[in-house]
Amino acid sequence: MKQLDRLGTGIGWRPEIAAAVERLPGLDWVEVVAENVCPGHLPDSIGRLRERGVTVVPHGVSLGLGGAERPDARRLADLAGRVEALGAPLVTEHIAFVRAGGALTASPGLEAGHLLPVPRTRDALDVLCENVRIAQDSLPVPLALENIAALISWPGEEMTEGRFLAELVERTGVRLLIDVANLHTNHVNRGEDPVKALDELPVEAIAYVHVAGGLERDGVWHDTHAHPVPRAVLDILAELRSRTDPPGVLLERDDDFPPEEELAAELETIRATVAAPVRRTPAAQARGPRGTGTDVAREADEAPGNGTVPEAVTVPEAATVSATATVSAPAPAPATAHESARPAVPPPAVPSPAAPSAPGQGPELPARQRLGLAQAALLSALVAGTPAPEGFDARRLRVQIRALAAKRADVVAKVAPELPEILGAGYRPAYLDYAKSRPMRDGYRRDALDFAEHLLVAGRPEDPVTRRRLTHWWQDRAAPRPPRRATRFVRAARAALVRG
Repeated sequence: MKQLDRLGTGIGWRPEIAAAVERLPGLDWVEVVAENVCPGHLPDSIGRLRERGVTVVPHGVSLGLGGAERPDARRLADLAGRVEALGAPLVTEHIAFVRAGGALTASPGLEAGHLLPVPRTRDALDVLCENVRIAQDSLPVPLALENIAALISWPGEEMTEGRFLAELVERTGVRLLIDVANLHTNHVNRGEDPVKALDELPVEAIAYVHVAGGLERDGVWHDTHAHPVPRAVLDILAELRSRTDPPGVLLERDDDFPPEEELAAELETIRATVAAPVRRTPAAQARGPRGTGTDVAREADEAPGNGTVPEAVTVPEAATVSATATVSAPAPAPATAHESARPAVPPPAVPSPAAPSAPGQGPELPARQRLGLAQAALLSALVAGTPAPEGFDARRLRVQIRALAAKRADVVAKVAPELPEILGAGYRPAYLDYAKSRPMRDGYRRDALDFAEHLLVAGRPEDPVTRRRLTHWWQDRAAPRPPRRATRFVRAARAALVRG
């Protein structure tokens, strides 16, 4: 595998800290969220950084390469356009699914609004590898994929994370973006050993490394990207450095931004960790010298009890985990009369993602359809209030449900800041109530409009002045007026037919 050019030490560029990023000493490169930049209208700050020779790498969040559907050609073309506009040497995405349902499963299409884990099964790996090859053929530069932080574990998983990634690299030649904070998150929340994962990784495939902060509450690690990088994450970075010299290391910070001096100090700590004399840490020495990730995977195949994954640790119900925020939400309440008028989202009948049909027990579904049914059933339970699929930890799912709703509430408040301003303290509880059974259907801006329409149709807010302000906001962005009674009747009739 050809060695990529060195990137050095970088930081995630965000509009809130654009000026501070430009002043950071010794900054080699930045990463931008690909979906947040427009090729024809790049932020001035990005332009100035590029003029100074600072490399800019686009980091995508919406391809959903771990999903059952093939990658969307339009999304791939958009991502390629951003790569070319930024003059980037590579582009990165995630090993995750972000949507499910649709024609493949003959069920309603659903959006997660967040990154969800892929089952570590042969089916999922086969589909992921094909999707990666499609993406590689569509992108003008090398692609690297990131391991994600996850709260829930799929039942029937067949591989550890390290072995899954090693086989992905062996079959596709894709690069890896290793997030050491996510390894720590999965250690605390799912009982997975980060050192073992590093032992199994093909470290020569690493394009760069993410480092981020969070906090622990009630035994759960919250991957907030809004807190200082803890010692435990730096220790995993040192473990990785004892195996390879990564081409780049990047600090992620997405919220609650500290003073510029603190950002600079964190970057200096990361530099010092990577530049420290290379030594095998006690945990690595205990394992002895290791080969490549593929060699380690083969050794594991020959060991007794291969293929097992540590049992998930118990998580308190009140805890929540989100990529950008930690928020508790009230327990689900019975649906109101208005909510019952919304078309129900029936959970797809789902086979185990790890177990195809036995011989003589009916035709075996294609891998994409098996994976699609499993992902649609899970996502439907998470965002549409349908029953939990068999084999999942129900308490974990409830925590994940609250986390996804909190994530949606936070992002909608950012893309439509007028809503929390109009609704005041009532915004968050109203939105969380709305999100219990109303999946996002076409991105966050559409979700903001749907939320406002939901309130107005229900005769809310009760205060006439506030309702008038919300009506005007909605009219300016959606239509002359909210749906009339006849439209609402038709929607209720359709919902009744679906439920029937």
